[in-house]
Amino acid sequence: MRIGLVIYGSLDTLSGGYLYDRQLVNYLRGQGDSVEIISLPWRAYPHHLLDNFSPAWRRRLAGLDVDILLQDELNHPSLAWANRTFRNAPFPVVSIVHHLRASEEHPAWLLPFYRWVEGRYLASVDGFIFNSRTTQETVEVLLGKHKRHSKAQKIIAYPAADHVKLPSAKTIQRLIEERRARAGPLEILFVGNLIPRKGLHHLLAALAQLSNRDWRLHAVGSTDVDSDYTARVQTQIERLGLGAAVTLHGRVNDTALAEYFSCCHLLAVPSYEGFGIVYLEAMAFGLPVIASSAGAAHEIVRAGVNGFLVQPAAGAEMARVLGTCLADRSALAEMGRAARQFYDSHPTWAETGASIRGFLQEQVSCSRQN
Repeated sequence: MRIGLVIYGSLDTLSGGYLYDRQLVNYLRGQGDSVEIISLPWRAYPHHLLDNFSPAWRRRLAGLDVDILLQDELNHPSLAWANRTFRNAPFPVVSIVHHLRASEEHPAWLLPFYRWVEGRYLASVDGFIFNSRTTQETVEVLLGKHKRHSKAQKIIAYPAADHVKLPSAKTIQRLIEERRARAGPLEILFVGNLIPRKGLHHLLAALAQLSNRDWRLHAVGSTDVDSDYTARVQTQIERLGLGAAVTLHGRVNDTALAEYFSCCHLLAVPSYEGFGIVYLEAMAFGLPVIASSAGAAHEIVRAGVNGFLVQPAAGAEMARVLGTCLADRSALAEMGRAARQFYDSHPTWAETGASIRGFLQEQVSCSRQN
């Protein structure tokens, strides 16, 4: 197959969505398909909206020679109107939906506008690749009974985490036991770029409520994506008197990240996620996780079994969960073993790639018959 993929920036961008796209591209190319990356530069949302009316962008889209065109839904502001270019195209257009912008926290006055633009985009494509049932349901709610959406083809293809280089299963079990028996503070890990959606400020507020300060927080993720937010987090840490217990490590390489997964007792990322690959990565190392009850984390996290689900803004609730983790490391170890079992039962990237490729072949075949 000749496949196009529309993205912003580089395929090597550090995020769960780009990891998904990257793994998919690698799989498709490994199967002998050609994949052309059609990239637009990162800019502010209003500038992306103007892309729709750029003659150069429309010519570029009209000139594509592909059997099927994939679009990362993140690019929706640049495609909501430009996709009219494909009304009579000889190939289907399929959107890879990781999560919706309209599901994030925004000022109330902006949300109707984001829903309108995103809805217009979603109604313009022929099919969908969803990363979770929750993402599919969110799109269906936004589109309602839109005629074109009712005819769109769709597949749920879960992300995987076997891109992480893991110690053996035996070593993971030994790590779990070592964490349980180790004296000293509870080591809590946060992994994610420092942006408001990831909820580090909620986690810090909850930690500040604990009377037991026998913990340390390691925050791993880029501090450059939103420098204003990073500055607010640093101010919050100082104001709450948490400087001695919290370290912002910034972006680290895969080897260093694996060390944090190996040494820490718990992953806490209370953010809205369309799936949450980082939860699965942590589970691969036998870590229980604290995740948001919003989004798709409930499809991975079984509350009280392999982790906890909390409302991020409900600081008292998160503080209670953190206090429970501080009080019982044996229970945490049991949850860690359950977390690893869940990882072992989850699809691999190769299985996810094969599922998507089969779906794409069906869409190409149907398009040619029509």
